[in-house]
Amino acid sequence: MNGILPLWKERGMTSHDCVFKLRKILRTKKVGHTGTLDPGVEGVLPICIGQATRIAEYLTDAGKTYEAVISIGRTTTTEDAEGETVEQDQTNKKFTRTQLQEVLASLTGVIQQTPPMFSAVKVNGKRLYEYARKGEIVERPTRQVTIYALELLDDVELYEGQEITFPVRIACSKGTYIRTLAVQIGAALGYPAHMKELVRTASGTFTQENCFTLAQVAELMEAEQIDTCILPVEYALTDYPFIEITSANEKEIFNGQVLPADALLKIHDKIVFGISGKAVAVYQAHPTKEGFMKPHKMFPTIE
Repeated sequence: MNGILPLWKERGMTSHDCVFKLRKILRTKKVGHTGTLDPGVEGVLPICIGQATRIAEYLTDAGKTYEAVISIGRTTTTEDAEGETVEQDQTNKKFTRTQLQEVLASLTGVIQQTPPMFSAVKVNGKRLYEYARKGEIVERPTRQVTIYALELLDDVELYEGQEITFPVRIACSKGTYIRTLAVQIGAALGYPAHMKELVRTASGTFTQENCFTLAQVAELMEAEQIDTCILPVEYALTDYPFIEITSANEKEIFNGQVLPADALLKIHDKIVFGISGKAVAVYQAHPTKEGFMKPHKMFPTIE
């Protein structure tokens, strides 16, 4: 069994929980997820099965789309609704749609983020949440992320009250913390804030419409129709050019040899070589030999 299962992760489960359950349902050990979704978040979580685990990093690196509800008036230890209150502003707040739109525009593009203490980012070999659970605060690395789009989803003209909530849609690069973005939105408005709700609606080319729940996967497995929900590995490689292998380069590619660089690598960071639409190897520019390329991933036995 090789391929990609577009899973709809339900709220209350960790990404690892999903992998554990799928190993039992599919009766195979080689199962891996493509990026952690917090237990309180539901949404698209592509799962790699069999040799497709070799390209899990491509799916992890892909852009994501979320729909979130931002709450203005309170910050928490986890930057979402599950944490303990850190700061609360109970005054009556007021801002216009135009003011909010300006804040969202200012946070669109390349921005800086400091990961929350309750996150899986590693510092000195330990996850930040391990420090946080012990009450320890450590210096966290600031990173650059890209917010491709930040769209307000309601039609309210004047926001007013002690607690103000509003829904947004975010298209962003990997590594973006929506919880932290919620806090940044609040800070730009002049108030404490946190992320109240979150759903991941897309991961790379996978959308909510493509997805199956664990229960649906179990039903399909029982009915011997599991192939209907597992997509070929090539589905994860659609962002890269595909080049058909010829008799002239077949031996070299199947052996994973270094080749003269293809002109397409001037436009794309990777290219896919295959036979009859089936991927055999992903090549990228050689890191030390200018004008040459080398395989980044090989999967000649995928059927």
